[in-house]
Amino acid sequence: MKKIVALLMTAVLCFSLVACGSGKDDSGSSTENASGTEATSVADLDKIKEKGKIVIGVTDFEPMDYKDADGNWVGFDADMANEFAKSLGVTAEFVEIDWDNKALELSAGNIDCVWNGMTLTDEVKSAMDCSNPYCNNAQIVIVPSDKADQYQSVDSLGDLNFAVETGSAGEEQAKANSLKYIGVQNQASALMEVAAGTSDAAIIDSLMAAAMVGEGTSYDKLTYTIGLNNEEYGVGFRKGSDLTAKLNEFFKTSYADGSMQKTAEKYGVQAALIEQ
Repeated sequence: MKKIVALLMTAVLCFSLVACGSGKDDSGSSTENASGTEATSVADLDKIKEKGKIVIGVTDFEPMDYKDADGNWVGFDADMANEFAKSLGVTAEFVEIDWDNKALELSAGNIDCVWNGMTLTDEVKSAMDCSNPYCNNAQIVIVPSDKADQYQSVDSLGDLNFAVETGSAGEEQAKANSLKYIGVQNQASALMEVAAGTSDAAIIDSLMAAAMVGEGTSYDKLTYTIGLNNEEYGVGFRKGSDLTAKLNEFFKTSYADGSMQKTAEKYGVQAALIEQ
């Protein structure tokens, strides 16, 4: 497993990465959002303190957000979200959402943030206020291990039928590379499609692949071949939300005191962390 993680993180870090912060100050006043436009401050902090909880939109995405044997949400993102909530004097409530509707769920007020290994795409940054990036990632191709040598370049993928999470960065890469695909509920479902033979391949996050694919995992007959892009994870809030600056402060403090690194090590994602 450690070898798989090292290989994946080496592939990701070989790309030239550019930090994509949200340009917030700490005042909670009018700020510049990720799309570069002025956004009026939204007092979400007062709202969550009044109700005593912050509602977090997630999907089943190991090692970031997933349920343990007791049905509790755990993972790097889930643990960090719980600690962030504690720092605000509230509790974290996790709600499983349709990933394709994440922006709608947020703007409708059904959730207070999206914290689930979310890629900071232009579409995401135009729909939400985004935190500073905290993890590097890439979209990678998953195939059966006994066929991996046949698919070592983008040009070799043209005849494959892919499974991708609807509304995900994986779907964006399938479209960008003109690949044939079906949309499924989440990345775990995409892996199941390949394992069952109902899809030839999948495109998923490298961090998920490190936790769920290869020797010693539930998908020991699957492997990854090539990376299709480079990307960064961030957390999404409503436009102008004062929670964005609060989370950036929390990330900075957690990185400085080593607690972020400790949590990352617990879930094997420490090589992907971005310095805060």
